[in-house]
Amino acid sequence: MEGIGGITTLRQTTRGTDDYAWARQLMTQETNAAIAGATDAGALKIVVSDSHGDMGNILPLELDPRAELVQGTPKLPWSMMTGIEEGFTGCVFLGYHAGAGTAAAILDHTFTGWFADVRVNGLSWNETHLNAALAGTFNVPLLFVSGDEECCNQATAALPWVRAFATKTGFAAMSGRSKSPKTVQDATRRLVAESVKNVDKAQVWKPDGPFALEALLTSSALGDMLAIVPGTERTSPRSVKFESPDVRTMYRMLLTWLNLGRRVGPRTPFE
Repeated sequence: MEGIGGITTLRQTTRGTDDYAWARQLMTQETNAAIAGATDAGALKIVVSDSHGDMGNILPLELDPRAELVQGTPKLPWSMMTGIEEGFTGCVFLGYHAGAGTAAAILDHTFTGWFADVRVNGLSWNETHLNAALAGTFNVPLLFVSGDEECCNQATAALPWVRAFATKTGFAAMSGRSKSPKTVQDATRRLVAESVKNVDKAQVWKPDGPFALEALLTSSALGDMLAIVPGTERTSPRSVKFESPDVRTMYRMLLTWLNLGRRVGPRTPFE
């Protein structure tokens, strides 16, 4: 939701505020633009996986009926990516954001506000990287990403074949300049259609393992809790590490840390 056109502040992404109602409409409208673009290009089956906060933001009655909708918490087994399976032509990531600790990125984080950074084999991975790698285990390529400018830069640096569209530019973590929602929606429809038509140029991302997953945390209490998980090494008072043979096991461990950490970590609007 943080990368949707017209959304900039934390209040707009948080259930219960006076801004949330219209912000979820923008999220639904931008999703509809992507659905329209995919169908313009000949897509026959579309599944939308609502992946912000409690994962129940998109308005079902306003969603394009040509798509099926996955919602709910916890969304098992793949959280943000639940609904993916073998056989999809490609996937599209809408409303994404830069990883935790990125300068001049609007509402930057990685899964939760209390992961200060998530690293794989020493490199910072954001949600685009993690979800694209998981999609690769189903032989599904990432075709398109939209979000703030730094999100797009991080996406194309690792995945140069992916088409990225910047919906906004950050001035700081909680301020920036956004294109109008109508401009974003029109561009999304056009670019998603082009991405689906040119799917033969996309690559399935299958990074080589094994994988060393590290999470830098915002408190030692989180380190105490996450170190309980079998196979987790506590590397400092505020960091943990896990050695994984494959992407799916690594992803499951990250979700385990995320859910267990809620016992002691502050609940954030990003989750």
